[in-house]
Amino acid sequence: MNQDILLKQAVPSEWVDYNGHMNDAEYSRAFSLATDAFIDSIGLHEDARSRYQYTIYTLETHLCYLKEIHEGAEFEIKCRILDYDAKRVHLFLSMYHNGELAATLEEMLMGIDQNEGRGAPFPEEVAGTIKVIYQEKASEDLPKQAGRTIGIRRK
Repeated sequence: MNQDILLKQAVPSEWVDYNGHMNDAEYSRAFSLATDAFIDSIGLHEDARSRYQYTIYTLETHLCYLKEIHEGAEFEIKCRILDYDAKRVHLFLSMYHNGELAATLEEMLMGIDQNEGRGAPFPEEVAGTIKVIYQEKASEDLPKQAGRTIGIRRK
């Protein structure tokens, strides 16, 4: 699954801003939709969330805008697990347009026990799936945008 496409679609007109390209908030929306697809793919689809009384929360994100995408243009989002532990997963999502990297989103997700309302280990089957996906790319170099911080570079 690691490099499978999580989301593929065209930019709808309502996602375009006064600059004539996809609005910054809509990049977040697209990445959120892809994150939902990832969550489903690891076995936490709607039925499983109900059965396990377990869900995923986003703890932190970092989005990099690299290329403009205009109305009607198609894009796709791929995913890589950078790291994980018993209840967290560190994801890196890449948005491509015409084969070029257009944006990235790095995020930390946490599994939540819905009865307790707090972080809890992933259900066993889900944890196993996360491990397999992680191992597919574990030996690869980190993406250039991973681990970035915001700041003004001083000379």
